[in-house]
Amino acid sequence: MTKQQLLDFIRDNKAEYIELQKLLTARKALAPENGGEGEWDKCAALEEFLRAHGITNLERFDAPDSRAKNGARPNLIATIPGKRASNNSSASSNSGTDDRSASQSCDSSAAPTIWVIAHLDVVPVGNMADWKTDPWTVVEKDGKLFGRGVEDNQQGLCSAFAAAWAFVKNGVVPERTIKLLFVADEEVGSKYGMIWLLQNHPELFGKDDYFLIPDGGDAQGRTIEVAEKNVLWLEFTVSGKQCHGSRPDEGLNACLAANRLSLALYKGLHKKFGAKDKLFEPATCTFEPTKRAANVDGVNIIPGSDVFCFDCRVLPRYKNEQVLKTIDAIIAAEQKKSGVQITYKILQNAQSKATDKNAPLVQALAAAIKEAHGLDAQTIGIGGGTVAAELRNLGHDCVVWSSLDETAHMPNEYCIVDNLIKDAQTLALLFLQP
Repeated sequence: MTKQQLLDFIRDNKAEYIELQKLLTARKALAPENGGEGEWDKCAALEEFLRAHGITNLERFDAPDSRAKNGARPNLIATIPGKRASNNSSASSNSGTDDRSASQSCDSSAAPTIWVIAHLDVVPVGNMADWKTDPWTVVEKDGKLFGRGVEDNQQGLCSAFAAAWAFVKNGVVPERTIKLLFVADEEVGSKYGMIWLLQNHPELFGKDDYFLIPDGGDAQGRTIEVAEKNVLWLEFTVSGKQCHGSRPDEGLNACLAANRLSLALYKGLHKKFGAKDKLFEPATCTFEPTKRAANVDGVNIIPGSDVFCFDCRVLPRYKNEQVLKTIDAIIAAEQKKSGVQITYKILQNAQSKATDKNAPLVQALAAAIKEAHGLDAQTIGIGGGTVAAELRNLGHDCVVWSSLDETAHMPNEYCIVDNLIKDAQTLALLFLQP
């Protein structure tokens, strides 16, 4: 089969990708923190779909979690052996691939495995009134698929499947071994997904392996993410004294103090950590008040407690510890001013190194993008956190890339079918590189 025939096969089988999108969207893979049972049903459906399409070299690594269905959070690996398999690559093959061809071609010039990592979990739908369609049923319209999770991260998942299936279905052995990794728990911190795998099964990942995460990008598919801002999520609790709304002098208004604290944090952190880095957009750190818990049930009650959260995205030049020290100082000043007690919990604390823009993986992906679409790739940094952070901290080269309109977490989230196909073709060209 020629290279062009392989690309044409990917283009001509979009019905299979739409079927997979529908299958996955119908299974609500919400984390227990978001009121769900985890990813068990979605992973089982995906595993059955892969086997039905000849991708049978599958391994499950389930992280224990008593809150989730069947007490576990599933992580699934699909392997397609390559001509130049590295030592950590499985030697078994998928139906549709010639065992002898794969094994005989594993010579001494071994090449790093290429991993494509997508996550199984999705975020809640938010306000249902903002959705024009049922978020758990894929609706196809004007070349787009609408539904929760269709872009984040099912577009990347389906592109990875489409590229790998093209090789398996047509008996084409890729140059390098391909491993598709479908992880749990990315949306709320990866404790039961990427982090758990790295801590409990580090033998899975070769030192020189390539890691591509199709979980961010731009509409053209031109940008390759090589760095991420540090992520710091905090939950603040302000404790005062409840009283009647007509006698605020007899209480200590926790809501008012929380509002003052929120504004002081917003202003103080931006002033202290105000550097700019053009690799990122926005080019600065961001410190945003977000979630707020209900406090009292009546308008005429002065709250004695108020709870709110901050989402901080910090440029890599700063350390999260520096941010926390500044927060401690702001809290101390507010407590002295208002007399309330303030505590906070760290919900997420992630920092990562950057991937060198001249790393072999970056150059290989840039070449595949150029060959597939005639685009000159551009390296960037992002504010959103992905599983790349954990891998980079262990010295692995990672890139985050795909072609999308960035509708993740929004109502009426969508995936452009042509983007899914285009990304799969680009992955296939990457898999063919020596």
